[in-house]
Amino acid sequence: MQLTLFWIFSALMLLFALGAVLLRNPVSCAMSLVMTFVALAAVFVTLDAFFIAVVQVLVYAGAVMVLFLFIIMLLDLREEKSRRVRLSAWVGGGLVVGGFVAALSQVVSSLPALNVPKPAISDPAVSDVAAIGFALFKNFNLPFQIVGILLLVATVGVVLLSRKELK
Repeated sequence: MQLTLFWIFSALMLLFALGAVLLRNPVSCAMSLVMTFVALAAVFVTLDAFFIAVVQVLVYAGAVMVLFLFIIMLLDLREEKSRRVRLSAWVGGGLVVGGFVAALSQVVSSLPALNVPKPAISDPAVSDVAAIGFALFKNFNLPFQIVGILLLVATVGVVLLSRKELK
């Protein structure tokens, strides 16, 4: 039964993920992404990872999607359709992305090999929360910080783009 539920929730997750990519309305895309996160949490439950499932629902389906919906609501979509994208904007965006990728690859290539001892899962003194926190902040600290900075930059960019021009 558990394997059947795993495959059902996996198929639902892929279906909603396709909806998030293919739908044209941004609010529908965001709601489809919320359902993708919920289905992923259900997949975690079928794998007996209850804490990760709860964190998935609270953090991603709750906080991050509220932020995305807030940003989508800040955009004036009717005005956005009438704008034309200039070649200079594409070139500038490409240069920024290229610089970010170059800087990120330089930082990642200069990192020493991570030989952090992993706590034993069967050790009763180490809880699931402690093991997840240990893995996040010891092994994945740089990606964790990069995602936070990207979310901040995206939010500031949307606020700047949604500013009304004075006539």
